[in-house]
Amino acid sequence: MGYSELLYELDGIVELDEGYFSTEVPEEQKDKHLKRGRGSQRKTKVLVMAETGVPSVEEAVKARKRGQCKPTKVGRIKMIVIDDLKADTIDPIASQSITTESTIVTDDSSSYTNFHKIFKEHHSQVIPKERIGKVLPWVHIAISNAKRTILDIFHDVKPEYLQSYLNEFCYKFNRIYFRETLFDSMLTTAIKHKNHFRYNIA
Repeated sequence: MGYSELLYELDGIVELDEGYFSTEVPEEQKDKHLKRGRGSQRKTKVLVMAETGVPSVEEAVKARKRGQCKPTKVGRIKMIVIDDLKADTIDPIASQSITTESTIVTDDSSSYTNFHKIFKEHHSQVIPKERIGKVLPWVHIAISNAKRTILDIFHDVKPEYLQSYLNEFCYKFNRIYFRETLFDSMLTTAIKHKNHFRYNIA
């Protein structure tokens, strides 16, 4: 699933922010004092990106009839585990995941200071905590849903395996309208992919 998601780039208007996922404390950190907040050993940093755009009139009318008031529609998403929030770490990941002709929407974090050099447009702003879900709605819907899915099914995961769980979540999210053929699609992907590990066995 992960290799399949690497085959495309996000395009158009793209929301981007980081999320903090709860994971098991690494073995080498278990004897150390447990930090609190975002710097906790139980938190793994994830860069989250979501294609978004203005819905058509027909889509907006249907959404209102369903009682939904989302101002935008969502396309594909990407979630990538990162070691830190430095621009040197985030820039290459973002440039490999998003087309240079895209418009990026973020908060005013210093992690994104180089985006205006990489992408066609970069809109950043100071976002109060209570408005983050309105300014970057789909990124935070994706983060919330991914956290809930992992917690409900697996309860706790090791940080080194988090990317695999996120790959599965993104693969299913990006194919939400093809549920009847999702298994067939995954099977085809698995058959076409050449697993490198089987050729590296001593």
